[in-house]
Amino acid sequence: MLRTYESGIAPDGSPFRCVTLGAEEGLQITLMDWGATWLSCQLPLAAGGKREVLLGCPSPTEYIHQTAYLGATVGRYANRIANATLTHQGRTWKLAANQGAHQLHGGPGGFNTRRWECVEQSLTSVLYRLHSADGDQGYPGNLVADVRYTLTDDNQVVIAYHATVDKACPVNLTNHAYFHLDGANSDVRQQRLQLYAAQYLPVDSEGIPSAPLAEVEHTGMDFRQPKTIAQDFLRDRDQQRMKGYDHAFLLYPACQNGDSPAAQLWSADGKVLLKVFTTAPALQLYTGNFLAGTPARQGGEYVNYSGVALESEFLPDSPNHPQWPQPDCWLQPGAAYQSVTRYQLIAL
Repeated sequence: MLRTYESGIAPDGSPFRCVTLGAEEGLQITLMDWGATWLSCQLPLAAGGKREVLLGCPSPTEYIHQTAYLGATVGRYANRIANATLTHQGRTWKLAANQGAHQLHGGPGGFNTRRWECVEQSLTSVLYRLHSADGDQGYPGNLVADVRYTLTDDNQVVIAYHATVDKACPVNLTNHAYFHLDGANSDVRQQRLQLYAAQYLPVDSEGIPSAPLAEVEHTGMDFRQPKTIAQDFLRDRDQQRMKGYDHAFLLYPACQNGDSPAAQLWSADGKVLLKVFTTAPALQLYTGNFLAGTPARQGGEYVNYSGVALESEFLPDSPNHPQWPQPDCWLQPGAAYQSVTRYQLIAL
């Protein structure tokens, strides 16, 4: 089934344009052109019925009034850039700051705040495109970004990113979906998580990298074996600074072919499993530490820890840390940025 509809009026004066993919009896996702946003994900349960596993607002209009980046495509550079400043090969660029002195998720006018062009759509796929001009949010070069959402027969939501530039520029695109596999406005920390990563990046109280990559062993950051998010919550100084998990984990190299899982998340009731696969070098684990006040799909507002984000990306502030063990995040003219993340939902 392919269902398209318009709802509300966006800041540019035109309606939000939404599309629902998937058969009525199967996995269904709903997307919006504003922010190339993933609005909804409804999974059929083994015992019957469907469960909404994404956090979301009651209507498209309310997405522009929330600051949690619910389901949005973020860029040019996801996560934080310290002091909103890029340095590269002797040059410096000052970016638009939107988190104190720093830039978060591409700046105050990041890609989540734009209308993406729907280039093509089918029963199972939608391709969105965005043109970002030279100097946009302070970044060098004209950039063309594509994001394609595809729904597969085995309940995978595949998000494929592609970008080109005409001047060297760091590019880091991701989706900021928040999952709650129990389908309710309750504490996500009771869900079990596994991350295929032996190192994480310590940060200060503003989320800016503050030390070299550290081993997860003997810390609350160790998710190499499945455990509830609550088990070691706030155990470490790193977590205490951020009021929970909001940290990047450097994935095992074997994950980066996109075929081996980077993460697994189980619902607290044992009925749903989410597997995450990605070609990106890192996952940002964010436990919704500042979700309170965000309009909730079912009415009212979300509270903190109502959802968990698993954002596939480069390490935060990596444009300023070329020494880190990951591919170069600076995209060159004539080359293409490509990244693929697959979210597979399994009813147990």
